[in-house]
Amino acid sequence: MNGRSSRAGSPSGALAFPVVALLGVVLVSLNLRTAVTSLSPLLGVIDAEIGLGAGGMGLLGMVPTAMFALWGVLTPIVLRRMGLELLTVLAMTAAAAGQVLRALAHDPWVMGVGSLVALAGMGIGNVVAPPLVKKYFPRHVAAVSMAYITGLQLGTVVPALVAVPVEEAAGWRVSIGWWAVLAMVAAVPWVVEILRGGSDTAGPPAVGAVGGTGPAQRVRPWRSPVGLALALFFGTNSLCTYAFFTWLPAVAESIGMTRAEGGLALAVYSAIGLIAALVVPWAAGRFEDPYPVVVVSVVCYLAGFAGLLWAPGAAPWVWICLLGVGPSTFPLCLTLINLRTRTQAGSAALSGFSQGVGYTAASLGPLVFGFLLSGPGLGGGLAFLTVVLAVMCVVGRIACRPRMLEDTLR
Repeated sequence: MNGRSSRAGSPSGALAFPVVALLGVVLVSLNLRTAVTSLSPLLGVIDAEIGLGAGGMGLLGMVPTAMFALWGVLTPIVLRRMGLELLTVLAMTAAAAGQVLRALAHDPWVMGVGSLVALAGMGIGNVVAPPLVKKYFPRHVAAVSMAYITGLQLGTVVPALVAVPVEEAAGWRVSIGWWAVLAMVAAVPWVVEILRGGSDTAGPPAVGAVGGTGPAQRVRPWRSPVGLALALFFGTNSLCTYAFFTWLPAVAESIGMTRAEGGLALAVYSAIGLIAALVVPWAAGRFEDPYPVVVVSVVCYLAGFAGLLWAPGAAPWVWICLLGVGPSTFPLCLTLINLRTRTQAGSAALSGFSQGVGYTAASLGPLVFGFLLSGPGLGGGLAFLTVVLAVMCVVGRIACRPRMLEDTLR
């Protein structure tokens, strides 16, 4: 680790490596996508029982990015009134309650409300995770970021893999509802931190403000080139990633792969993120300027695009794997939230702002790419994403420069 992380930290006297908080961060990360990927493979079965309809299934598909975007904006506001630990407990409780409500649903409305509640909790969890790392692990930002991003990736892949086997053994209600247990377990370490008295349950000035003494000064990330660049970086990354999350099976079928292979292609695309979660945070913490990660990601995306367009039958799994390397910018975005801020306040504000912008863009990606795929075809959709990648190269260059948010506020 370099000196940047060790200088940007929580108050002196904190534990060098608090094990309870580490467990809490990892458990929270495992819960940030379970409501999304545990449901998708079961939509047909659920529709047959409670009558979601095509419109209902489409709306359920839009809820995750919409709630992640909304709570990206709202969470920093809530954080000014309560502490990180208490809000984390409430987030995990909401995630658990929403998943139980979905498991008990007998009509589309209850399923929708349960999804809103569960994904609100996970949207809050998205935002509070980086400042929790900043607060408890100021000298180990890259290492702990690696752990929680790996947990996030596992929480994305594993629910999708086990959803159908559990449904076949115990029914769809158990398959989507049992993840509530994991969410409640994730709340326990933060309850422990609150009871130990080391948390800021009253909502300290440090959250959403610069400095720990004197009048609180709000952190407004949109008034910094670092904040704007990282938000747009997160947005372009999310747009490309969620476009393929939604449409990769259809793209795979369009180049001659079977329906089963299309589903496997999506699993491969997602699983490669586990490797990136291990490597990219380390690279971001090791090097002052991790822009080469952006370059590698964009080159792999473009190589995959070229293969899909001009040699689709030659090596389709090579093209899929190249596309899977592309979202390596996602763990970079999450790690930079802490590496480009000096304070817990800056981390919380930047986390909310960048994820609010990012998931708003993510909700547009599948819509625009799908429209182009059904109109001009695959070439039109990939041309659109190529333009997005060009923007990513520019804003990623600014976000990766070793400058701090608080130093560049205007």
